[in-house]
Amino acid sequence: MDPNAPIAEYMTPLPHTVGSEQTITFAQEMMQKYDIRHLPVLHGGELYGIVSDRDLGMIAGLNEVNPDSTTVEEAMTQEAYTVSQETPLIDVLKQMLEHKYGSAVVVEGTKIIGIFTTHDSLKLLVESF
Repeated sequence: MDPNAPIAEYMTPLPHTVGSEQTITFAQEMMQKYDIRHLPVLHGGELYGIVSDRDLGMIAGLNEVNPDSTTVEEAMTQEAYTVSQETPLIDVLKQMLEHKYGSAVVVEGTKIIGIFTTHDSLKLLVESF
């Protein structure tokens, strides 16, 4: 593992995404199907936010919320942490640690090209032993 290597070498390319108008149930089923915990949220084809399985679970667990009709937009975090594919791995890790981000969305302009999550960072740590 080279801490100064670009994040593109460690990201998951072409991550699954979800539309902001999709339901919480849809997003949860998608996460289960693909065994993932973070979904970049799109609106009009552009990055609009990020939603985690924890976000969805918290909103879905509220008594007044129907996950079959409540949208992802209501559960997402609007400020997704984004980086370019050239950003050094160490810089991404430092930001994720400092701000407690669960993921970094890798973008090229307005196009999502990858995602790097806390799971990916733990995998790197285990592989370094």
